[in-house]
Amino acid sequence: MGDLNAAEIEQTKLLTNAMDRASTACFTVGVFTPLAGYGYGVAAFASIPVSQILTGIASWFFTAIGLHYVARRTLKRLA
Repeated sequence: MGDLNAAEIEQTKLLTNAMDRASTACFTVGVFTPLAGYGYGVAAFASIPVSQILTGIASWFFTAIGLHYVARRTLKRLA
């Protein structure tokens, strides 16, 4: 990737930052929020089976990890 000009390098950095922010949002919405809702006894979580909540949390968690990994790999290619 040594043939990129300065603008293309900055665009790549912006893309990787956007992917990393998306991974943070996935973690917040899909992992932290259900755990907090379940922990504080929010009524909507009482009717959902725990296995379904855990499956949802796991899928959001792995999505967040995947986005973060892709962002790191993309940024590493600039070095």
